[in-house]
Amino acid sequence: MKWLRRLFYLVVVLVLIGAPVYYWLIVESHIPSEGSYAIDMAQVRALAASLPGDKPAEIRVETVSHLSFPKTIIVAGDTWDAADIPVSSYQLVYADRTAIIDTALTEAQAKASGVPMTSFDIDSYNRISAALHSAALIVITHEHMDHIGGLLAQSDLPKLMPAVRLTKEQVDNPDRMVPATWPPGALDGYTPLDYDRYTAVAPGVVLIKAPGHSPGSQIVYVQRADGAEMLFLGDVAWQHRNIDVQRQRARLMTQFLLKEDRDAVMLQLVELKRLREAEPKLEIMPGHDPDALDHFLSAGLLIKGFK
Repeated sequence: MKWLRRLFYLVVVLVLIGAPVYYWLIVESHIPSEGSYAIDMAQVRALAASLPGDKPAEIRVETVSHLSFPKTIIVAGDTWDAADIPVSSYQLVYADRTAIIDTALTEAQAKASGVPMTSFDIDSYNRISAALHSAALIVITHEHMDHIGGLLAQSDLPKLMPAVRLTKEQVDNPDRMVPATWPPGALDGYTPLDYDRYTAVAPGVVLIKAPGHSPGSQIVYVQRADGAEMLFLGDVAWQHRNIDVQRQRARLMTQFLLKEDRDAVMLQLVELKRLREAEPKLEIMPGHDPDALDHFLSAGLLIKGFK
């Protein structure tokens, strides 16, 4: 029975080695003891009112695709059950123009990513493409394919670029868009946006720098004409639960696949929770939260379908 005893010892060793590795890769998430991140809402609101003209009357949404990840990848330490990851684009409707926040992705890009996809709505994608061609302003929360891919796929992209306000960090990190790429010549003569903490880009719209998930990550603040306010987080948080329980994505995803600055993202989650408690009327839209989408649609803060 020596072989049985040896097998038992081997299993014990593997468990002792494997358990800490599993915890570090899948479960561990902590608030850093140093560093800080803060959003000055008074300054953001002042900037939102600094540009002349009416603020947007409506915020519309198109959800082009649904991807799937285990819950523990989205929120470290959760279960391995599958969770829905909607991929959406948002349209701000002014009296005389429109603006777009994020552009989703194509079906081919989604398949090339290797992430399981449960559905793709080609009609929704076509409406996004049409809206991009008439938009006066296009901004991207960050340079990952599922947020910028729809823009990159436009066959006449150079014609759209005058309306696109990409940041210097977004332009300087094309490796974060893979497998999507810039078409040849698309950035010829393009001058990216370079700002410090906040900048207003349209009446009621302010960009808030939030590097960490990617170098070009930013939060988009929108104030509607009726005073309703929303923060579009991009992927600072994939879902509200990241903010609720103060846990970020699993390290297996963030450190080895996304190459995030985990401390920076965690400090942003801390600030978002503080903001939600201090500003109960400030609505927060994470990057891929089906429950938040449903709630905001039923509440009328978002309207389904682009104009």
